[in-house]
Parts: sequence; C-alpha cells; structure tokens
Amino acid sequence: MIELNDQQRQVLAASELPQVLDPATGKTYVLVQTEVYERLKGLLDDEPRITGEIVDRLMEEEDRDDPTLAYYQQQYGRPT
Repeated sequence: MIELNDQQRQVLAASELPQVLDPATGKTYVLVQTEVYERLKGLLDDEPRITGEIVDRLMEEEDRDDPTLAYYQQQYGRPT
C-alpha cells in the first residue's frame, strides 16, 4: 500500500475524485475511497447478461409510462 504525503493528502481533500498520473506509463487513475470501490465492485463484476437484463427491465418500466412511445413506435415501424 502507498502512503500519502502531506501535499498528496491536501490534493485528495480538495477534490471529490482526484486523478493520479503515472509519468512512467502516461496512464491516469482515479482515486476513490475503499467504501465507494467496494459498492461499485459488485456492479463491475456482474456478468454482461445480468446487467443487460437489469437495463432491459428498467427500460421496460420507464417505457410503460411514456405517453409518446406508441407514436414513436408507429413512426419507426415497431409494434406497439
């Protein structure tokens, strides 16, 4: 584990999502608190199929209350 020095700690405190540059590779990284990473890790590890099913279900719920959906489906030839 890398420990922050005082200057790095100040930068970290001043930014919600601080970015870190590795000068050897030119790659940029975003630092997040461990608690945030742990919550996001589950989403990142999900199988694409499961994530796609969740997105499909959310879109279906959103479309159900869309008053203009039938119009768009008629315009673009999709069944209502």
